[in-house]
Amino acid sequence: MEYQELTIEGRNPVLEAFRSGKTIDRLFVLDGCKDGPIQSILREAKKGDTIVSFVDKDRLDSLSETGKHQGVIAKVAAYEYATVEDILKSAEDKGEPPFIIILDHIEDPHNLGAIIRTANLAGCHGVIIPKRRAVGLTATVAKASAGAINYTPVAKVGNIKACIEELKKHGMWFVCADMDGEIMYKLNLTGPIGVVVGNEGEGISKIVKEACDFVAAVPMKGDIDSLNASVAAAVLTYEIVRQRMGI
Repeated sequence: MEYQELTIEGRNPVLEAFRSGKTIDRLFVLDGCKDGPIQSILREAKKGDTIVSFVDKDRLDSLSETGKHQGVIAKVAAYEYATVEDILKSAEDKGEPPFIIILDHIEDPHNLGAIIRTANLAGCHGVIIPKRRAVGLTATVAKASAGAINYTPVAKVGNIKACIEELKKHGMWFVCADMDGEIMYKLNLTGPIGVVVGNEGEGISKIVKEACDFVAAVPMKGDIDSLNASVAAAVLTYEIVRQRMGI
């Protein structure tokens, strides 16, 4: 399947894109532009909780593919997002305890695509990503998932910590990957569980780490001190798979 991330330019096309229900990941608006059509677009963006970036003309010009952006450019997701409720419903429909991967600001589209692929093969019910400071469902992500994006729902949330706290009300436990934690083989990772993986450069944020019930370390014997984010997610996820299978 061919995935295509759309760039929509111009005031009327962008406004119509919002009103037609397209999933717009990000809106770029010329800084200082406050006329009526722009205000209408911003109202639509607010309804959908779309991220809005106010940028200078040079930045807009560099993003433009037509040279006729009229002060506004929208980036449309290559694939539709699910909701957290959709993910929980997937687990319920299968009669399985929820198994979810939550990503704390993954920025590399290849990492996100690889993690979605792992999630599908490991039997996870979905992946949750933040709305800000993280890659969304771009065409590159879709391609890197090797088709898994068609089967594994991905939800966007405004606050990862708040999402974790809400999912705990559904009886879920959360384990994050961090080199300062306890060796993952010593932890009981069965039952309804979420795996939390941090940013490629900074790792998991302190506030999200504190919200987790377990901190798991992947044992490493080499000369460098960390794994690629998608590899760390896969290793920890498959330890959970092993435990869920009772092996």
